[in-house]
Amino acid sequence: MLYAGDMSATLPPLPTPQEPVGEPELLQVSTADEHPCLRADAARNRARLLEAAARLIAEHGVAGVTMEAVATAADVGKGTVFRRFGDRTGLLTALLDHSSRKLQEDFLGGPPPLGPGAPPLERLRAFGVAVLYRSAEQLELQLAAQSEPTRRYSHPSARALTMHVTMLLRQIVPDADCELLGQTLMSYLDPALVHHRTQQCGMPLERLEIGWVDLVARVTGTECPH
Repeated sequence: MLYAGDMSATLPPLPTPQEPVGEPELLQVSTADEHPCLRADAARNRARLLEAAARLIAEHGVAGVTMEAVATAADVGKGTVFRRFGDRTGLLTALLDHSSRKLQEDFLGGPPPLGPGAPPLERLRAFGVAVLYRSAEQLELQLAAQSEPTRRYSHPSARALTMHVTMLLRQIVPDADCELLGQTLMSYLDPALVHHRTQQCGMPLERLEIGWVDLVARVTGTECPH
């Protein structure tokens, strides 16, 4: 069995990691509908549809969000909703984009320890905690908006979060296969697993937070803070 410290003999050297200075293409979470050339009226219609969907969630939960209900709430034809988002999953995914962008803004340029300015180990701990609490707040929406299995890990939002974790790991354990370790750490934060642990197993979120910090320490070979 190979451990992180044994991998240096089998892996090619990694480039010296650098703090990202805005990676708009790599960390893009927008959909194809948000092309820069999107007409102003189409952009306004899209925003109105998302606002209507958000109101429906607030009033009726995710189950109340159907393409027909959103069209009625936004006073547009049902075909407009389908053209803009494709299907219900596309609509729900678009609703998550705002919080995904906010999280990215926080870890790319927000205050430490989540943002730049703190040691990478502290940033990694803070990142997992932020994702856990964000998932707990939006659990129903995140579960409903999950892509089908073959596309789940290639979704731009998922790739952005995994890339950030991988970048931090390369600063902490540069000799490890940080890409695979990053994906392993992200699996701990999967919304379906958070739902299982909190809703079906009754685990408090604080226990998951402590577990994340412990997992980071074990993966990186560092001391777990007390």
